[in-house]
Amino acid sequence: MALPPPLWWVELLLVLQLVLLLPPPAVAESGDEACLSNLRRGLADPNGSLRNWTGSNFAAPCSGFTSNLQGVTCNNGRVYKLSLTGLALGGAISPFVANCTNLQSLDLSSNQLEGPIPPELSALLNLAVLNLSSNHLTGSIPPQLALCAYLNVIDLHANLLSGPIPDQLGLLARLSTFDVSYNRLSGPIPVLLANRSGLAAGLPRFNASSFTGNRDLYGYPLPPMRPRGLSVLAIIGIGLGSGLLSLVLSFTAVCIWLRVTEQAAMTPGEEGKISRLMPDY
Repeated sequence: MALPPPLWWVELLLVLQLVLLLPPPAVAESGDEACLSNLRRGLADPNGSLRNWTGSNFAAPCSGFTSNLQGVTCNNGRVYKLSLTGLALGGAISPFVANCTNLQSLDLSSNQLEGPIPPELSALLNLAVLNLSSNHLTGSIPPQLALCAYLNVIDLHANLLSGPIPDQLGLLARLSTFDVSYNRLSGPIPVLLANRSGLAAGLPRFNASSFTGNRDLYGYPLPPMRPRGLSVLAIIGIGLGSGLLSLVLSFTAVCIWLRVTEQAAMTPGEEGKISRLMPDY
């Protein structure tokens, strides 16, 4: 019986791993009110941009297609877009964002957010755009994001994220924009994100600009892993040290030779030995 192509095995294994990574329900409250009120509770707002994010507006955040809340867009009475970009917001992203179950776009870019990306975002099954770029987010990229099957955009560039890029993200068939550049990621680039099979002009699914700025990240379309050799400074140091050692040894040898010849010259009845000890030039 013929074996299936290797990528089939990779995809099957990743799906099984993803099922095992399903997070338990972490939020008891339901609905947009819990989503927005808990999100606001976790944010610092030094400029007062969220001054209308108050209890009365949380109770009824949407009125048809409109909302009184800054950065909130509604559709048929439900929150379907959150855009709080460039507001100098601090704090952390609340896992209760997962309660906005109709959310299709989450953009919290260009702020000062800290902490991890909540794996509970995987409950946003309608999410198409996730932009958390240009913050101070730390920790790893949750592999559970692969459960958001409609994701078209994942932009996490310019953060402090670490660890490997989850292989499971390569299962997102609709993903057209992926940027994790300028973080602290490490390890190989997942083969399903760099796969060239069946793509026009033999180009990778995502080019090097999606991954650049991560010193310990390697693999196509970035260069392969570099051997852990000596740094340029170490090589220069070794060279300088060797040269200095040779100079010290040479100087010591000359001093010893001069001492010996001086003693020989001062010994009675040993005239003429200096001439025999002097080297020929």
